[in-house]
Amino acid sequence: MKKVFLMLCLLGIALPYYQLLLFIQENGSMAQFWEQAFASYPAHMLAVDLSVAALSFLVFLVYQRVQKRIKLSQFIKYSFCLFLVGFSLALPLYFYDCHDQEVT
Repeated sequence: MKKVFLMLCLLGIALPYYQLLLFIQENGSMAQFWEQAFASYPAHMLAVDLSVAALSFLVFLVYQRVQKRIKLSQFIKYSFCLFLVGFSLALPLYFYDCHDQEVT
């Protein structure tokens, strides 16, 4: 299962950035990105859905850190991945790292 999570991490980096590169090639800049991300109700729904999921994961990470279940370095690593790449990397990376831990 760890290999699956690692593969999802790689896909979580490659697929979103591939789409971003295609967008930049077509539009020339990031200026229109946010405008188009919320341009229609379906796009807005997907953006809000993903934002709530990412925020939920961030709250979970803060809770895990406060409860001392993850180290500060882990918290920084997952937060960095969440903000630099996105939820598509941060969550699979968390699962990858925590796969062998005993659930209590």
